[in-house]
Amino acid sequence: MTDGEAVVTRTPRLRLRRLRYGDAAFIVAVLNTPGFLRFVGDRKIRTEADARCYLDEGPLKMYRERGFGLWLVERSSDGVALGLCGLIKRDSLEDVDIGYGFLPEHEGQGYALEAARTVVAHAEAVVGLDRLVAICDPQNAASIRLLEKLGMEIEGQISAEEDGKALHLFSIDLASPGANIA
Repeated sequence: MTDGEAVVTRTPRLRLRRLRYGDAAFIVAVLNTPGFLRFVGDRKIRTEADARCYLDEGPLKMYRERGFGLWLVERSSDGVALGLCGLIKRDSLEDVDIGYGFLPEHEGQGYALEAARTVVAHAEAVVGLDRLVAICDPQNAASIRLLEKLGMEIEGQISAEEDGKALHLFSIDLASPGANIA
């Protein structure tokens, strides 16, 4: 796959591209940030070998089976990897959800919102979804604000797959008029 084929979507500042094995060190870094561990959970990805297994069983498998998945978010100007953002189909959820995680040094600069907006647009225009959900730890105020900026609303509570922790379930109806994200 060429780099051009790997790019899924772009924004004025960002490229979102398919993950590849060469991103293993970055996966280890993102999945072990304090915020990811606290609010998403410990995926027990400590080595690049662990990350390659995670890629095989997660994003790469989802690309093959669904045509979408988590994507690497990189800054267009210099190619620096900032975080992950994309679409996930979990067995535990009826709908596809949006997921994201960024390195702490790139938080607070609008990258997550910019990436998430283009993922929502991609979900509607390219994947053809009528509805999109997100799950979020009730203590994760920054993530809640981001989801609200996307036009998502709390629909209820669900239990996390791993530990049964209560999570907010957010949703947006992409098919209804006026569902465009802010």
